[in-house]
Amino acid sequence: MLSEKTIEIVKQITPAVAANAETITCKFYQRMFSENPEVKAFFNQAHQHSGGQQKALAGAICAYFSNIDNLEALGPAVELVAQKHCSLGIQPEHYPIVGKHLLAAIKEVMGDGATEEVLGAAGEAYGVLAEICIGRENEIYQQQKTQPGGWNGYRELVVDRKVPESDEVTSFYLTADDGQPLPDHLPGQYITVQIEHPVTPTSPRNYSLSDQPGTGYYRISVKREAGADDDTPGGLISNYLHDAISPGDRISVGPPCGEFTICPMRAADRPVVFLAGGIGITPLLSMAKTLVAAKTEAPIYFLQAARNGNVHALGSEVQELASRGVNVQPRVLYDSPSESDLADKKCDSAGMVSKELIQDWTPFATADFYFCGPKPFMASVHSILKDLGVDDSRMHYEFFGPKAELTA
Repeated sequence: MLSEKTIEIVKQITPAVAANAETITCKFYQRMFSENPEVKAFFNQAHQHSGGQQKALAGAICAYFSNIDNLEALGPAVELVAQKHCSLGIQPEHYPIVGKHLLAAIKEVMGDGATEEVLGAAGEAYGVLAEICIGRENEIYQQQKTQPGGWNGYRELVVDRKVPESDEVTSFYLTADDGQPLPDHLPGQYITVQIEHPVTPTSPRNYSLSDQPGTGYYRISVKREAGADDDTPGGLISNYLHDAISPGDRISVGPPCGEFTICPMRAADRPVVFLAGGIGITPLLSMAKTLVAAKTEAPIYFLQAARNGNVHALGSEVQELASRGVNVQPRVLYDSPSESDLADKKCDSAGMVSKELIQDWTPFATADFYFCGPKPFMASVHSILKDLGVDDSRMHYEFFGPKAELTA
């Protein structure tokens, strides 16, 4: 428990910390990577260069300080962090490293405002949060290890099949050949892939599992990430998987993690709407397949938004769900359909997801919404649902970055 004095001090400094949060986190990462380069392997440097990681940490710090006297409100945020940490293999001994450099960054940025009393309170607050995260992460590690076939760290899996899904997306079916089963995952979870890149050492990557649990394999559907322009390289690991990994190859995989999931029993109470933008279909398809397999009686609406038919991945599987479940209503929306897309009726309509579409097509007043996709898609959907009066408790999404980015 935090002392009353610490809570009071944290409340007093919260506005100043919030105003300088991104500067603090930039200094923090610079210090940590310089003095403790061993932890750099846990961080995707693409997110560092884009500023996404710094913004995400800034948002987390602001949320923690703002709720310093109501830590129960941070439960979902702690679960997200704990699941991500377990996917990367973060251990208790890493927390003092983070705490040391975070306090140093606060002192550097806040100057005279970072008195010994202020730094002592910030250190105490960080220590309590670290204890909460470490405790939850220990529980997750135990759950992973004690499942049939479960493990911690990395396990070698075999690429059984490699299936093109569109011009940009390829699915990789991963199986075990060590005599141990693959533990079931929760629909919507991801696995971590560790690739020893032959040229550029890099951090592990998380990929959503795009099929339902209980298949005997793990499937990831990976989009080949192209560079933003001719001078920007494409995604290091996504391109390596597409170009260099073949059936029969082995890759190192971490156990399933993630808090963006759905429970078929809870979903039976009211309609469920899935809104997928591009590769955001991967966790949502796993969820929808699980609901249909569980014979959920509640209506299911599944919208796929893509640029055109060439990059529309896994659409046939959504349509197949509609043939299996009479309560499944699919819809396809292309924002830049080709003439052949329209002639062959590959999409139901052209354009972007709109308030009118959600209002007319879904039971928005009662449904639970699950959405995932690129940031502009996510921000638009979030704004539309808020305009329609959908409560936060009925909105479920996976988004990299501080929530402020989504709601701006």
